[in-house]
Amino acid sequence: MSPRSDSRTTATGRGTGRRLPGPAVRSALGALAAMVVVTPFLGAWSYDSARRAVSAQAAAPRVEPDALPGEIVKARASAPIVLAYHDINPEPTNEYTLTPQQLDTQLAKLEAAGYRSLTTEEFTRYLTTGKTPAPHTVYLTFDDGTRGLWAHADQVLAKHKMRAASFLITGAVGTHRPYYLSWAEIDLMKASGRWDFQDHTHLSHERAAIDAAGHQGSVLANRLWLAKEKRLETEEEYRTRVRTDLDKSLRAFSDHHLPAPRLFAYPFSETAGPTNLAARNTSVLERLLRERFAASLTNVSSRPLPAGPRAAAVRQVQRLEVMRATSTDTFVKQLNEWVTRSPAEIPEPLRNPEQWRFPGSPSGTGLAALTGKGVANGTYVSAVHLPMGTADWNTYQVSATVAGLSGTKTSASVEVGHGSLVPVTVTVSEAGLRVTERPADGTARVTTGKLTPAATHRLDLEVSPGGVRITVDGGHAVVARATKQLDPARTSGGVSLAVRNEADKAAKVAWPRFTALRVKP
Repeated sequence: MSPRSDSRTTATGRGTGRRLPGPAVRSALGALAAMVVVTPFLGAWSYDSARRAVSAQAAAPRVEPDALPGEIVKARASAPIVLAYHDINPEPTNEYTLTPQQLDTQLAKLEAAGYRSLTTEEFTRYLTTGKTPAPHTVYLTFDDGTRGLWAHADQVLAKHKMRAASFLITGAVGTHRPYYLSWAEIDLMKASGRWDFQDHTHLSHERAAIDAAGHQGSVLANRLWLAKEKRLETEEEYRTRVRTDLDKSLRAFSDHHLPAPRLFAYPFSETAGPTNLAARNTSVLERLLRERFAASLTNVSSRPLPAGPRAAAVRQVQRLEVMRATSTDTFVKQLNEWVTRSPAEIPEPLRNPEQWRFPGSPSGTGLAALTGKGVANGTYVSAVHLPMGTADWNTYQVSATVAGLSGTKTSASVEVGHGSLVPVTVTVSEAGLRVTERPADGTARVTTGKLTPAATHRLDLEVSPGGVRITVDGGHAVVARATKQLDPARTSGGVSLAVRNEADKAAKVAWPRFTALRVKP
């Protein structure tokens, strides 16, 4: 009988009509079967192991005293300054990652200046009450939940006895190791008392196509382009997607026994960026966030919103972002711009040229542009005085003297309530006065008047939440922004100046100039 027709049977192969494999083959097949059965469990174990892994921690670096140049302004008292960090790593690979040495130096500067760090609970309490446990405080925030916080930042915080908040992309925790934190590392950070954890979406920290051309936008702030269906998401589909993502993130906090987050950090800080949501519904995301969080944090805003009454009123707080390129000197200068000042602390702003900012002006534009030099190219230049440090001014007086006015082609302006919902701008020319109010509805209200012709005029403005009383050259007063809405958060803001010269260049008409500017409570 040939082997092909061999029909012998055994207890394990009865009636098969086939030759049974030999011992070596049976062993190999058994191993393969075991792998098929075990592989899913090995994968699950590996995944869970990654999520529970704990990396080694590095000791905090040493900072030499000569590595701490510059002094942080010690105002009488200041609102908390919210700092935004990302990753910490000895070998940075992108502009958002600081070295442990950089972080250590910056915290050493804050510690030397007497700053105390806040917990999230203390910071959210401040937004409600306006009170902090110390006159000079910072709220340290770290976006994304990277492993560098555990491995490199934690011991730096411990060294300086400071606390911080990590804003987690909850769906990324334990993935792409060793980039993101594991849940086990988060547990250890929580137990240290140095960290609490807040929300940065579940898996919506990314960009995707938002139109047929493939232009990319934040998936949180835009309706997505559905390529297979060749259309945009409907607004209801957008709302459902975002709501689902936020709720998944909240469930992740609960599932891992973390307190419910009070704050939300916008991915990419795209609060002021373009959106394809319909104009009437651009606040839909804001509503979804307000239903779940006490406030949201952003690094970019359409108007200055440092922590304070103005920011608390809209439940959105702007942060000072710290980048890899931020030197210690730059860090100190930026902090000094954000320190809250009172009108009594800076009575003569023109004496402090470093306190002025020139948004929209050519690089290198300085205070001289307002005090007689003007600009070489263009007919208009404006500057804002400490927009962050004065954002919550609501009751103060301004006196300004303008010289060099000539005809109708030159003028100078003083704006009060800069960045508020109802700023007021007072403009004078040689013989004219114009008062412009810009309420939140976008409709400008303009009041004009005549002045006794003169090259020099003095403006006195008394600012309060209820209105602005304007006097030019000691004459009849004009009251602007009279309103029954006395909420200081609507009307608060500091001072900006502008000069204009539209005369023909060939006429060589000098630029008008501010010769004096005083502010007081």
